Amino acid sequence: MKLPYIVIMAAVLFANTTLARAQRHEILNDRIQSLQVIADDDAMTLPIIELGRGHIDIDFDDMTHEYRRYAYRIDHCEADWTKSEQIFESDYVNGFANGNTIDDAEESVLTNTLYTHYHLRLPNDRCQMKMSGNYRLTVYDDNNEEKPVFTACFMVVEPRHRQMGVGLSVTTNTDIDINNRHQQVSMQLNYGNNYRVTDHSQQLKTVVIQNNRWDDARWNAKPQYVNLDGLAWDHNRDLIFEAGNEFRKFEILSTDVASMGVNHIEWDGSQFHAHLFMDEPRPNYLYDEDANGAFILRNSDNINITNESDYMMVHFHLKTPRIDNGEIYLSGAWTNDRLLPRYCMKYDEETQTYETVVLMKLGYYSYQYLLATNDGRIINLPTEGNYYQTENQYRALVYYREPGGRTDRLVGYQDKTFIAR
Repeated sequence: MKLPYIVIMAAVLFANTTLARAQRHEILNDRIQSLQVIADDDAMTLPIIELGRGHIDIDFDDMTHEYRRYAYRIDHCEADWTKSEQIFESDYVNGFANGNTIDDAEESVLTNTLYTHYHLRLPNDRCQMKMSGNYRLTVYDDNNEEKPVFTACFMVVEPRHRQMGVGLSVTTNTDIDINNRHQQVSMQLNYGNNYRVTDHSQQLKTVVIQNNRWDDARWNAKPQYVNLDGLAWDHNRDLIFEAGNEFRKFEILSTDVASMGVNHIEWDGSQFHAHLFMDEPRPNYLYDEDANGAFILRNSDNINITNESDYMMVHFHLKTPRIDNGEIYLSGAWTNDRLLPRYCMKYDEETQTYETVVLMKLGYYSYQYLLATNDGRIINLPTEGNYYQTENQYRALVYYREPGGRTDRLVGYQDKTFIAR
C-alpha cells in the first residue's frame, strides 16, 4: 500500500532529526542563497583548518538590494555537534564570540536578479579560534539576535605535530560482496606521544564520511584491535559503504550560451531558465570525472564572480518509472545535505519523468539523486546503480577528551580518494 505524502514527510523529518548532531549548514531564511563555507580556498574538501593557521571563508547572498547589518556568534561544539556547555567563550575564542558584524557587503551589478553579497573570513582581528574542535557560526540580523538567518559549521584540528596518526585504506573486497556494489574502509589510529588514552571507548570518538555526506556518516565504529598505542578497524562491517555512482554535473556560466549539461536556455520575460539534458537510469558504470557533490561559483569570464554572476531557474529532469516507496531528492554540497521540499522531485505522469526547478547562481555544480524511503531511510536512488569502480572520497575525524576534560577536541584527520586500479 502506498503511504500518503504526510507519512513520507514525517519519516524524512524523523531521519533528518536523528542527524541533528551532524555537521550540516542550515539556511533559516528564504532570502539567503548560495551559502559557501570553504577552508583555505579549497571547495572540494571539508571546511577544516589547522589550529593557528589557515582560514575559513563564508559567503552568501541576500536576495535583495536592501543592506542588512548582519552579525554572528560562534559556539564550540562537542564531537556530536551539540553545544559545548562546560566551557566559556574565553576558553575557545580570543576576542569576541558574539556581536561581531559582517562588514564586507556589495550589491549585485548588471544582473537580472538583484542580490547583495556578504563575505566573512575567520579568524579575523575581532575573533580568533584558540581551541580545536567543532564550531557552529550563527548569523542573524543585528536587530534580532533571536531569529537567525542561517548557521554554518566548520572544524579546527590540532596542529599537525600534535595530531594522532590516522591511516585510511579502501578495498572492494567486502564481507557483503567482492567487486560488486560496495567499498570497505579500513582505518588505523596511532595515539602518538601527546595524548594519554586510558579508556578509548570513553575518550575517543570517530567519524568516517563518504563524499562529505553527513547523512551517511559512520559514528564510533567499534575497533577490532586495541593496542597500547592505538586502534585498528579491519574489515569492519560498520565501515562498508555503498559504492554508488559518479555524481552528475552541469555548468551555467552565462545567461546567453548553454554550457556543459545544459540543453537550452530561455527567457520568460522576467527570469532566465536553464533546462538540463534529461537524466536517465545508468545500467552500466562509465567513469566521468566529477566533484563528488561540490560546487564552484563562477561565470564565463571568471571576473567579479561574487556580485556580477546572475541567477537562473535550473530545470532538472529524470526519466524513470514512478517510485512507490519514497520520494526522490536532489543532493549535493549546495543543498547542504538537507532533504528540503524545494529539492524534492515531482512526478509528471504524462512525460513519465521526475522534475523540479531550483534557483541557482552561475557556476559548476555536481549532484546526485537520493531516495527518502517510506520507512525513514536515505539511500542512493536504485536506478543510479552501485558500482565498485566508483571514485569516492573518504574522510576520517578523531576526537579526544582528556581524563577530566570538559570538551572534545579534534586531534586527527585524514582523507583518502579511492580510484579503482
